[in-house]
Parts: sequence; C-alpha cells; structure tokens
Amino acid sequence: MPDDDAVVRCWDGGEPMRSYHDEEWGRPVTEEAQLLERLVLEGFQSGLSWSVILRKRPGFRLAFAGFDPDALARYGEADVDRLLLDPSIVRNRRKIEAAIANARAALTLREQGRPLGELVWSFRPAPSPAPRSLADVPGTTPESTALAKELRRAGFRFVGPTTVYALMQACGLVNDHIAACFVRADVADAQERAAHTLAV
Repeated sequence: MPDDDAVVRCWDGGEPMRSYHDEEWGRPVTEEAQLLERLVLEGFQSGLSWSVILRKRPGFRLAFAGFDPDALARYGEADVDRLLLDPSIVRNRRKIEAAIANARAALTLREQGRPLGELVWSFRPAPSPAPRSLADVPGTTPESTALAKELRRAGFRFVGPTTVYALMQACGLVNDHIAACFVRADVADAQERAAHTLAV
C-alpha cells in the first residue's frame, strides 16, 4: 500500500473504499463467478452507497455460495425466504430473486457456448482519453446501453445501462481512473493484456 500522503486517487473515503480503488476497480475481471458477483453487487448497490455493499461483501459471498453460478442457480423459494432474514446482506426480495435468475442466465449462456465473460467483454469500447476528474466520467455509454439490452435478452435482471456501465468500470472494460491517479497506468496495462488474451 502506498504512502497515502504521496499519491493521488480518484477517491478515498477510508476503508474499504480505498483498498477497492487501489486493488480492484478497473482491473480486468473475466472469470464467470467473479463477473456474476460484480453484476449482482452492482444491482444491489442501486439506491445505496457502494461502501455499504463493500462492507457487506463477505456476507453476500457466504449467502450466495461464493457466486458459483451452478450452486446459486439451484436456490429456490425457501432460500429466498432464508436470505430475507439474513442481516449480513441487503435484504431486498426482488434483488435476491434477480441474483438467482442471473446465475441461471449465466448457466444458459455457458450452455449456449457463449460464456458470460465472452459476452461482456465483446462490448469493450475503444480506449478513451483519461478523465481529468470524476465529473468527466459518464453514467452510461452506447456500449453499456447495448450490453444492458443483450443481458436482458439473455434473462439477466437489474441490468440497466447505468448499472452495466458501473460493471464495465469495475471489471476493467473501461479505465475511468482520472489522469492523475497513481494506478491508472497499471490498470491500463492490465486491461490491454486481458483484451489481448480474450481476443476481443
């Protein structure tokens, strides 16, 4: 961890936001369960602070079987009722049901020969200039709108263009670290390596 007085970050806000910024945000995520986790958590974040979601992340992981789509897809109504009593997560029936539906949709994509990672990364836009501040960062893009439409068509829920753009930021499809941010260059290198590996 760098000396906090010597670096520029896009944001700080203390832990766990600082570690999330430094170690995760914008770094490529391609593995199915990890993508499903980010997708579900971005959906749960709607209307809440992201710091709340990060603090509850261990609870979400335990409650949702580590976001293993094969396990989560088997959840039924009794599991929904159980999770509605679990204080370690955000207790919202529609979002819990969406998490299960999203796991099932991920399995369907896999069975169709187009895994979630391949689908998501196929919407990666061309790199854009570094934002000077977070005020320069868009809330949606044509690519996030198109990906949201494709995910909904595939059976995913809570995947509007704004939520999907947040997913794209979190999973490294775009690099919205500001120009002065100390991790921007490292994140850009990691994103290019991932894109090359995926050949998209």
